[in-house]
Amino acid sequence: MLTEKLVNNAHHNFFLIAGPCVIEGEEMALRIAERVLQITERLHIPYVFKGSYRKANRSRLDSFTGIGDEKALRILRKVGETFGVPTVTDIHSPAEAELAAPYVNMLQIPAFLCRQTDLLVAAARTRRTVNIKKGQFLSPEAMRFAMDKVLEAGNRDVMLTERGTTFGYQDLIVDYRGIPTMRAFGCPVVMDATHSLQQPNQASGVTGGMPQQIETVAKAAIAVGVDGLFIETHENPSEAKSDGANMLKLDLMEDLLTKLVRIRQAINF
Repeated sequence: MLTEKLVNNAHHNFFLIAGPCVIEGEEMALRIAERVLQITERLHIPYVFKGSYRKANRSRLDSFTGIGDEKALRILRKVGETFGVPTVTDIHSPAEAELAAPYVNMLQIPAFLCRQTDLLVAAARTRRTVNIKKGQFLSPEAMRFAMDKVLEAGNRDVMLTERGTTFGYQDLIVDYRGIPTMRAFGCPVVMDATHSLQQPNQASGVTGGMPQQIETVAKAAIAVGVDGLFIETHENPSEAKSDGANMLKLDLMEDLLTKLVRIRQAINF
């Protein structure tokens, strides 16, 4: 199972899921994957490349949604084949599970859809790893039921991702007690250090963010024993077609991961 491989290959480190919010083009995806892989190999961090082939949850109708499903999925496959790394993308309906599964190693269930039984079962039946993001509206304890749907559909290759909890109308907070709570279910737990810093429901119709706090969120997650980190990254976040307000600039990735490895080594001492 990919989850076991990621955790075992970490050797007391953490694994990393990272890439752009959405696939904007082949050259961009390959450059980001290559750079992150260079860093993770040096630091002995198992790496999974992430890129959404389509963005379904957008604030406005005129927001960018993708370059075309098949085109983006072929790019994800090429990234995996070129660099020998697992890949993950989001799905939004049972039909998309069957569409995306041949191209990637892992299917991700968006937070807003984490209770959708048909979607979870369809993802499970592809036999791909299933990463379920915790809904902003759910307690950590409630995520056991989402996980159980995948397990009961015959797929034990599942992980859960913390991405913050709704706080008022335009903010999220992270309750780090949720990480050990969900780890106690027996599956790996990931901290999404970028989406947990979103500032949704802005009057402009464009989600805001606090990327300057990514390091803080990631450090705290490592300190409480998270298994993996999820970090969306882009060469120029201000020019990104989706979620630019809360992505990590690619140039900052090496310094951040170096610090995080030192923290993990310190708590494992």
